[in-house]
Amino acid sequence: MMRFTGLIGILALLGIAYLLSNNRKAIKPRTVLWGLGLQLLFAIIILKIPFVKNQFSSIDGIFKKLISFSDAGSDFLFTSFIPDIGYHAAMVNFAFRALPVIIFFSSLIAVTYHFGIIQHIVKWVSKVMELSMKTSGAETLSISANIFVGQTEAPILIRPFINNMTKSELMAVMTGGFATAAGSVLALYVLWLKSIPGIAGHLLAASIMSAPAALVMAKIIYPETEQADTSGRIKVTSHKQAENVMDALGQGATDGLKLAANVGAMLLAFVSMITMVNYLLVYFFSINMQEIMGVVFQPLAWSMGVPWNEAKILGTLMGEKIVLTELIAYSNLSELILNDKISERTAIIASYALCGFSNFGSIGIQLGGIGGMAPNRRKDLSTIAFKAMIGGALASWLTATIAGFLL
Repeated sequence: MMRFTGLIGILALLGIAYLLSNNRKAIKPRTVLWGLGLQLLFAIIILKIPFVKNQFSSIDGIFKKLISFSDAGSDFLFTSFIPDIGYHAAMVNFAFRALPVIIFFSSLIAVTYHFGIIQHIVKWVSKVMELSMKTSGAETLSISANIFVGQTEAPILIRPFINNMTKSELMAVMTGGFATAAGSVLALYVLWLKSIPGIAGHLLAASIMSAPAALVMAKIIYPETEQADTSGRIKVTSHKQAENVMDALGQGATDGLKLAANVGAMLLAFVSMITMVNYLLVYFFSINMQEIMGVVFQPLAWSMGVPWNEAKILGTLMGEKIVLTELIAYSNLSELILNDKISERTAIIASYALCGFSNFGSIGIQLGGIGGMAPNRRKDLSTIAFKAMIGGALASWLTATIAGFLL
């Protein structure tokens, strides 16, 4: 019965986007309906067709094997600091176990990018969405790339076009970055949630499903009213930044190190800040931040197909994702799973809902990254950034709702 509650969630999420729209009359029903149809089609193929479902479940084993390779590198560097304590090592020694995973996967993705593997997949995904949803080549290409790479890396594929993009296209590009997660951090989420069967497949499915969802939310919130320069399809370029495979490996490791350092610094700062804010809230009002966010987001979490008694837990995680980061939310989700405080189905729905970079900190990251590629568009980017972040969150939650409907 709870899965049918998801129909309320779909309508609620689309309704929120409609209320945020800057031009409701310009919303194109075809784009919205085809986007929802593609998202549902991807979900059915991945979650309901036995052969495909089994293949995505097997991805879990692949991710865990790759993580074990990363552990080998960590052991070599930090052997004297890492006790062999099994599963809890990831939580007890976060800096020595979890962060190196980011560095390894960043290198792996850089190598696959160098050989053009990612670009080939992106080309076909973008072609399907572009032809069906009638969106421009540039925005569709960037959002398709977001399935595999981060919110500032994907726009590099369309860098020559950013200066002349319409505001609706910029909205789509930013929303796509907020709605999805990079492959390098997906590995970290898998490490945290590896007690959930097939979690790697679910997280990859979340990124795939959130691509059309991001376009849906972007085109409702900021519909296209101009003629885009890339209305016809654009060619996917390889954009190889490395000279050879070893150079790609090195560049990937360097980028991964920067990302790992940022993740570690953000977690340190935010965990410390949360502790301080909660201390003050409890001292003066006898309530903490998590309880406030749980109450605020509980109705929406329930409408996504989660039982009411667990909706407050999911609502808290959803609020933490936006206000703090998805890293904090995923970390807390892993603790809930370890302590048996959340059912497996709700945990899976939560993993979909949290899979994306839609938080306040990412606004600055995108403004700096995309704005650096097109300095003369910084003003436009800053005016739509907040709505794009909300659109990204709505897209992730729409993905979670549809997944919950089929689980």
